[in-house]
Amino acid sequence: MTTKPKAKKYRWRRNRQGADAADARADAISRIRKATQPSEAANDAQPATDIDAIKREGLTGRQLRVARRLAQKNGLAATSDYDAVRLLRQKGIDPFERANLLDLAAEKKDAEDQAKDKITIQLPQTVKETPQNLPGPELSPAERRNLEIGEIQKDIARRRKRKLFALFARLAVFVLLPTVIVGVYFYRVATPMYASDSAFSILQADGGGASFGGFLAGTQYATAQDSVATQEFLESKDALVRLENDTNFSEIFKQEWIDPIQRLPQDATLEDTYKLFKRMITIGYDPSDGIIRMEVAAPSPEISVELSTLLLSYAEETINGLTELKREDQMRDARAGFELAQEERRKAQEELIELQLQGAVLDPENVLAGLRARINAIEIELQEKELQLAALLDNLRPNQAKVDGVRADIQRLEVVLAELNEEMLDVSAGENSLARLSVRIQMAQADLVARDLMLQTAMEQMETTRTEANRKVRYLTVSVNPVASEDPTYPRKFENTILAFLLFAGIYLMISLTASVLREQVSS
Repeated sequence: MTTKPKAKKYRWRRNRQGADAADARADAISRIRKATQPSEAANDAQPATDIDAIKREGLTGRQLRVARRLAQKNGLAATSDYDAVRLLRQKGIDPFERANLLDLAAEKKDAEDQAKDKITIQLPQTVKETPQNLPGPELSPAERRNLEIGEIQKDIARRRKRKLFALFARLAVFVLLPTVIVGVYFYRVATPMYASDSAFSILQADGGGASFGGFLAGTQYATAQDSVATQEFLESKDALVRLENDTNFSEIFKQEWIDPIQRLPQDATLEDTYKLFKRMITIGYDPSDGIIRMEVAAPSPEISVELSTLLLSYAEETINGLTELKREDQMRDARAGFELAQEERRKAQEELIELQLQGAVLDPENVLAGLRARINAIEIELQEKELQLAALLDNLRPNQAKVDGVRADIQRLEVVLAELNEEMLDVSAGENSLARLSVRIQMAQADLVARDLMLQTAMEQMETTRTEANRKVRYLTVSVNPVASEDPTYPRKFENTILAFLLFAGIYLMISLTASVLREQVSS
């Protein structure tokens, strides 16, 4: 009887030393676990509630005994120490929490105080040994550390596998599945479209002036504005309306055999038709070579060629209309000036003819000149007769017959001279005199000469303007005519599928990065 308490005391001391060593190992393992395990993994980890999983945790004997005491304290009927750990965890109690250990230590102290008051002899009890109740073998700190690190690595690997699986699931749902749907549409559902290509350019008439614009004549920069205007017209609703009137464009794409995405609804408005028109007709202008390239897509190659031909004719009419308007604007003023000069010259000529008819002579100046010449001749002859008479009278015994004859000639000459002077006075005096009429005729002739010069200048200006207007004429030259395609051009199945994959992948990546940044900002 006396040896048993000693043995019990010895065994208790030995167990206490083993428990202290186990506590030291547990503290070291917990420090290693805190140092090696990430914070997120620690927050996400949950205690195992399966007995096999609990056994693999490598709990010490002291920890199992503590779990058994806590189970008894909480009224849990545990069949083994591992079962006690499992029941406590299912109830939401951590058997290794510091608060639970302190409560258990306080109960133990109270029990020891009660034992002091009442001394009882406790004999060893037989315990049914089962494999489930025995603690695991004692491990060294290094082995325990390696075991814990291995468990942590396995847990990290499991987490990585779950995250990788979730990543592939998200990629499959948000990237691969939409890509497969798009690929099925392009390969199985989409209606093939046939495209016809054409190219044309706008040329300027030959010739150029000495201005800065003359240096650009014959280059693509001289017709750049007209090319851009033509491109805008072909992409406008005006071209669509003309195409609708000529070919009923909307009815072509309302047919039932066209896929729903490319088909126009039966009650489609002009805006819906215009959106489809912009998708089916592609027009591009290259400023480096001045060529406009046009591609027209349609459900059949014949319709595509017909639409391209009509659009080219619309473009040619537009260019002709623009150049004709420019020519008319330039020629209008020149033509009006020329017509005014012609009218003024006609009036001046009519006025001259009217003045000539008023005097009943075609040339009043010649009439006046003739009168002056006759008067001068009579005066000269009268002067000669007077000199002859003076010479005869100078003789001492002049011949009376000669003197009388000379005097008679002088009298006749004076009579003729008087008549001529009177005639001269008649034609020179008054409003209707030949002198005044001659002056008016001279003024009318000068006016006619001026009007001739003005008419000639207006004619030269009109010719110059016509030449400049002809230089501004634009010609639409088709370099590539539309040809019916034998194979469908659209849809480009492989390229469109790859593009859809890249698009969905880019959207998913952008959303993922945004969510990660927001999560990091919120957590910090």
